[in-house]
Amino acid sequence: MDTTLQEFAERIGQANADGMPLRIRGGGSKDWYGQTVQGDLLDAGAYRGITDYEPTELVISARCGTPLADIEAHLAQHGQMLAFEPPHFGSGATIGGTVAAGLSGPRRQAAGAVRDFVLGAVLMDGQGELLHFGGKVMKNVAGYDVSRLLAGSLGMFGLIAEVSLKVLPRPVAESTVRLEAGEDDALRRLNEWGGQPLPISASCWQDGVLTVRLSGARSAVDAARRRIGGDVLPDDEAHAFWRALREHEGAFFAQAGQGAGGLWRLSLPTVAPPLALSGAQVIEWGGAQRWLATDADAATVRAAATAAGGHATLFRGGVRDAGVFQPLAPAVHAIHRQLKNVFDPAGVFNRGRMYKDF
Repeated sequence: MDTTLQEFAERIGQANADGMPLRIRGGGSKDWYGQTVQGDLLDAGAYRGITDYEPTELVISARCGTPLADIEAHLAQHGQMLAFEPPHFGSGATIGGTVAAGLSGPRRQAAGAVRDFVLGAVLMDGQGELLHFGGKVMKNVAGYDVSRLLAGSLGMFGLIAEVSLKVLPRPVAESTVRLEAGEDDALRRLNEWGGQPLPISASCWQDGVLTVRLSGARSAVDAARRRIGGDVLPDDEAHAFWRALREHEGAFFAQAGQGAGGLWRLSLPTVAPPLALSGAQVIEWGGAQRWLATDADAATVRAAATAAGGHATLFRGGVRDAGVFQPLAPAVHAIHRQLKNVFDPAGVFNRGRMYKDF
């Protein structure tokens, strides 16, 4: 076993012996996400480095502490990318934290979520043992695997020591168009376009303005741009816009979360109509992800999301007594509880990060 991994295993063993929890941290860029965690710091940032990358195989493997920026820069040299366009939320973002947080950026509506790109993982469990799941090539991954379960688990099951991710080529051409549209009209258009063979890779509605990114072959992008209409943004302005949306920069996100209600992330069916909730909104993913800055209480927000067929997460700020994440159905919660008991029977890792009773 690698020296660093051996040190991790010893820390975990000591935590079990002392009955003291550990809080896993890579770069600390998403420490605020989820419930507040108590415990001694287990710094995974030192375990870094790309362990395997063959551009022709479209797979990259890296240790958990590898900076996300380093991986993206390495892929860019070969014209490839992490297609789920993960947010960094700070210069310290690591690939382990990216998978553990399970957050995807604007391209998710076209490419898929983090879990869709996880091919394999090495997990250090609550006993300090290394467990290998999945593989390092796409043909070795069949069906549902524990490695995908780790995406969005927030370190609940253990330390993600290494991960293998599918990557994709960068699009040959991209163009961003902007047009005026009310919320109802924007949702209607996005759902209509979503049923057509248009190369839409990202969308955003805010304050009566709908912005759409097109990605793919030059001919397909040009044809879609003519079909959708609107004003074309200069490339540098478009790049800055989508980056700012991914990183939650700008006035909306700077102010959101400051009030009593906080910033909510609503995950809804794309066809869900506008919700009767007060506050400002940013709508992404063709209508499937809606950011809401509101002073409404958790019960009101979650009731509206549930009635629309989705759920609501208190992403930043607000009163967290009701829990950051919407409670799971009893049967699903029981399964998560069982898995937690298998991988981390003593409850050493990130206690309470996701659910208060874990």
